Amino acid sequence: MAAHRELPQGDPAEVGLCPDRTRALVQVFQREVDRGRLPGAVLMLGRRGRVVLHEAVGRLAPGGPAMTPDALFRIYSMTKPMVSVAALMLVEQGRLSLADPVARHLPAFAHTPVLLETPEGVQLQAPVRPPTVQDLLRHTAGLTYEFLGASKVQRLYAEANIGSRQRSNAEFAETLAAIPLFCQPGSRWAYSRATDVLGCVIEAVTGQTLGRHLQQVLLDPLGLHDTAFAVPAGEHGRIAEPFAQDPDGGINMRLFDPRTAPALESGGGGLVSTARDYARFLQCLAGGGALDGVRLLGPQTLRFAMADHLGHIRAEANDALLPPGHGFGLTMAVRTAAGEALMPGSVGTNHWSGIGGTSFFIDPALDTWGIFLAQAPNQREEYRLLFRTLAYAALTD
Repeated sequence: MAAHRELPQGDPAEVGLCPDRTRALVQVFQREVDRGRLPGAVLMLGRRGRVVLHEAVGRLAPGGPAMTPDALFRIYSMTKPMVSVAALMLVEQGRLSLADPVARHLPAFAHTPVLLETPEGVQLQAPVRPPTVQDLLRHTAGLTYEFLGASKVQRLYAEANIGSRQRSNAEFAETLAAIPLFCQPGSRWAYSRATDVLGCVIEAVTGQTLGRHLQQVLLDPLGLHDTAFAVPAGEHGRIAEPFAQDPDGGINMRLFDPRTAPALESGGGGLVSTARDYARFLQCLAGGGALDGVRLLGPQTLRFAMADHLGHIRAEANDALLPPGHGFGLTMAVRTAAGEALMPGSVGTNHWSGIGGTSFFIDPALDTWGIFLAQAPNQREEYRLLFRTLAYAALTD
């Protein structure tokens, strides 16, 4: 196991950030706490290999103790880049191929049809081509999420309680494979349970549980000692919690309980982590796939993975998850145009977020990354934009 090392610290001015504007970023989120719209948050910025901001605002839980920089957050879909990197490591080892049909590793998907809803009724079609590992990585496998719409397939997901944490990963794969595909593989970008399936593929290839494999090849080597699918009893006091009632009057989104180990180790959204741990992961990516002498991926593989893999395949025009001027790589979203999107960022900037209120970005052109961790589900899009806007406003070169 790698030693528990910390990233180097630096002053904002030393790496091209305005100290006053960096401080203003914290002040703005403290204002949101004071307004009662945010229970608490941890903010982190890094540039040129140094951490220049790592601060906490608000409270760990409403009415509880002060938020701490080492607080534990449900990161939900920020799990996906870690699992995707683990899969790409298997690709580099020749144990997995991007061209592999999913059914090569999970035979239950060999006969999954595509469901079409037409004016004449529901029709089942054979896939034009089988979904592949690349499709899982870039969300073009023909899968979906049950909470993103009310189509027949999404209703079938909901009826099957497909997100249950009580099934094992193998049982999840069998259940999902029995439900028709949402669309033809490769026909469109549809955010989905694809990374959950990717986690099942990893288990099939390695013969290990997803959690054990991640710990062995990624978490322990990088020194990510607080990242796991469950929080040990001695650390329960560090878990950040949302408001019991949404401050804006929206529907309360129930977050999972990380205090008990789930049967399902969700590759798409099951990890709990800290800003410090996730920063080490991002710095590894910023460093071309290596950190503190530990290499996860070759730099060329990483550049390939973080590039756009959609090309002519596009998301729906109103899909807020993939805004204008963005594509999707094999790990996360990637900016393809300097303009168009609401948030700033260089072409080539990668980002993703979690439904519980967390987000990150990594800008290779500016050698800058940022992490925003909160448990504020219904405010997540607003705060993701606000954090990114203030972070870029602090840059002086």
